[in-house]
Amino acid sequence: MKLHVINTGNFRLDGGAMFGVVPKSIWQKLNRPDENNLCNWAMRCLLIEDGNKLILIDNGLGDKQDAKFFSHYYLNGTDSLIPSLRKAGFSPDDVTDMFLTHLHFDHCGGGVKRENDKLKLTFKNARYWSNEGHWNLAVKPNAREKASFLKENILPMQESGHLEFVSEGKSPFAQFDILFSSGHTDQMMVPKIKYKGKTVCYMADLLPSVAHLPMPYVMAYDTRPLLTLEEKEKFLNEAVDNNYILFFEHDPVNECCTLVRTDKGIRADKTFKLTEI
Repeated sequence: MKLHVINTGNFRLDGGAMFGVVPKSIWQKLNRPDENNLCNWAMRCLLIEDGNKLILIDNGLGDKQDAKFFSHYYLNGTDSLIPSLRKAGFSPDDVTDMFLTHLHFDHCGGGVKRENDKLKLTFKNARYWSNEGHWNLAVKPNAREKASFLKENILPMQESGHLEFVSEGKSPFAQFDILFSSGHTDQMMVPKIKYKGKTVCYMADLLPSVAHLPMPYVMAYDTRPLLTLEEKEKFLNEAVDNNYILFFEHDPVNECCTLVRTDKGIRADKTFKLTEI
């Protein structure tokens, strides 16, 4: 089995929203904001190559939205989804499974493209994986998350007949187990991948970056921040006890880290690129 990093570009989000109750005087040292208080973040996806399976985990923001939408997020960098996939040696048609940790636009927008005013699947041969509880939230969103669930990103999966649901407690893939987490949004899925005798965890928005390892560093975007605290504490203790490798979707600098217990709590031990495993 091989793992490939698929970089889909960077975008900017409000630093206060990303760091929650942590004061700017502290968080600005971790991710320097611009004059509009916006910090730069990665959209780093992961491709699992294993035999006749090619499984893509998340797919970034995509490019089908209008100029007004993109003006809010300041896309930057030289990477995008399809060129990164081709750089790894594959085409969109090669992807067998599109696994979505959750359906917020920066995680699933690249899975649907616009062609001549029609919406089509980017990965026409792939099954698209969500779970029923999260899907139901996404198609009938609450007011807090409505702006993150865009129907043009979501409904074509079902309309095409390619949508599949994961059952909680049972992964449909031999390559990874799934941790369900509901602090950020209902039933977000965190893949725990078996790789080279280790466990690599694709952190999605449970831990967006190394900077979010301390317990109080919880995004204001999270719908249940106190639940996120519980989920973080449980996961971090499990991770440090079992020498997990954390793979970060949004960290602008660090792809991976291991963990260590310190007097201040669980923190990053070593940071490194996926290719160094």
